[in-house]
Amino acid sequence: MSGHSKWSTIKRKKGAADAKRGQLFTRLAREISIAARQGGGDPDTNFRLRLAVDRARANNMPKDNIERAIAKGTGEDKDGTVQIEEVMYEGYAPHGVAMLIECVTDNRNRAVAEIRHSLTRFGGSMGETGSVNWQFSRMAYFSFPLGSNDEDKIFELAVEAGADDVTFDDGFVEITGEVENFKAINDQLEAAKIQPDEAGLRYFPNNEIELSPSDTAQVLRVVETLEDLDDVQNVYSNLRITDEALEELETA
Repeated sequence: MSGHSKWSTIKRKKGAADAKRGQLFTRLAREISIAARQGGGDPDTNFRLRLAVDRARANNMPKDNIERAIAKGTGEDKDGTVQIEEVMYEGYAPHGVAMLIECVTDNRNRAVAEIRHSLTRFGGSMGETGSVNWQFSRMAYFSFPLGSNDEDKIFELAVEAGADDVTFDDGFVEITGEVENFKAINDQLEAAKIQPDEAGLRYFPNNEIELSPSDTAQVLRVVETLEDLDDVQNVYSNLRITDEALEELETA
């Protein structure tokens, strides 16, 4: 399983998402607003918006919040005049670990200042545009509990839809594939009445760096700090989390 996958497993076990539901709603609202601004406010014709709304509902985001976020994105909400934009920052954690930091923000200066502070605090640094992103590939990504589903059937439907990889670990399923196969995989899951916890386009490292368990924990503290920032949506790295490091982190 990739470093991202193992980090996701750790967060699930620690219940990090539930502990920060208010922050999660803010991020979901921004995601909805961006999608509505780019493709319109109708989830039936705006696929990205439909995914964002589905994710918000899966996390019990109130209907009023969802509708308000859509209105801000389309410009119907006069209070939504603040410009929200997507921006990707590049940098390095300690030990040379490459990082992509995906933000949705209404203030670039604030976002970059907070990210720079978080990185330098732990011995990392910001990178120039293009210094890191060549080390990653964008992929379609889905994650959901296996539940009562049959592993063989899940594997078959994913591969038929064009998935490159299907993994089963700790009761969860993770599916990755080429960006152009995202909709086909999503449609197959929908037809099977499977609602992913996560569905979107994510960045995966072309090559991973393996560190000692203690150094891995140090890098993951940087990841946690960045993920706690209001403007940060996702953090990607080329860190490989070994089984030994995972054991140490789970007992920490």
